[in-house]
Amino acid sequence: MKFKSLIILIVSVFISCKSEKKVQPNNPDSEEWISLFNGKDLSNWTIKFTGEDLNKNYKNTFLVQDSMLRISYDNYETFDDKFAHIYYNTPFSYYKIKFDYRFTGSQTKGGSHWNVRNSGVMLHSQSADSNAFNQNFPVSVELQLLGGLEDNKERTTGNVCTPGTAVVMGDTINYDHCISSNSKTFFGDRWVNAEAIVLGGESMIFIIENDTVLQFERPQIGKTGKNKYYLGEHWENWGMNPEDWKDKAEEILTEGYISLQAESHPIDFKNLELLDLCGCKDPKAKNYKSYYVKDKPESCIY
Repeated sequence: MKFKSLIILIVSVFISCKSEKKVQPNNPDSEEWISLFNGKDLSNWTIKFTGEDLNKNYKNTFLVQDSMLRISYDNYETFDDKFAHIYYNTPFSYYKIKFDYRFTGSQTKGGSHWNVRNSGVMLHSQSADSNAFNQNFPVSVELQLLGGLEDNKERTTGNVCTPGTAVVMGDTINYDHCISSNSKTFFGDRWVNAEAIVLGGESMIFIIENDTVLQFERPQIGKTGKNKYYLGEHWENWGMNPEDWKDKAEEILTEGYISLQAESHPIDFKNLELLDLCGCKDPKAKNYKSYYVKDKPESCIY
């Protein structure tokens, strides 16, 4: 009798364990955010410094500490124009991205005055390995991050800057290198939450602390020559060869890489997450999501 009871107990435990491993049905409304940074190391990221080979972490500028991806200048005597970006290895097209950032301490010696409490997240960027050896900035659309200064003047964040690119505001292409948002000014070393909604080559929306602060359309490769509206981008000054891009002028940017900028002021990032808006839009598929904006039929699972 005891032996029979033992068999029943073993069988019931076995069935119970199997039942816990059942695959949960797909909830089409449940958002599946991707963590871009694991909080432990720089896996899935590629580093590129001006004048350095790919993946050389010059003076340990990019480091991981306390679940943060930190841009640090502790080992620098002077900045020496060592502009750098760290690129997530997967390109995206339609997506939402969100993260927290904070500026800390003082700018390293040798940095330009306009780079005090200045950094950014580059969207629809060229890849790390396609940068020229001495290139300062990737051709991209920058979600510019600025912190308030000691003069207490208004200084918006969530602006757009356009190294080698241009955007459309309203019905008109805007050739200004940087376009200000309508955000508040954030002083000190406080954390600020930022988001972007990127819809391929259609539009981008920037959000700071849950407020929509800027939106524009048709991000595109900029012109390499001047016209009556456009004084010309700083292609050569920034190490970008205009000859490589002139035939692509006005080409709409529909996808690209995401990179974090290092340009002389320490900054921390955390909670870097992305929601891919491109996927299977067939409600009959097992992996259908109601929030997908761009259809990717080849990804459907039935």
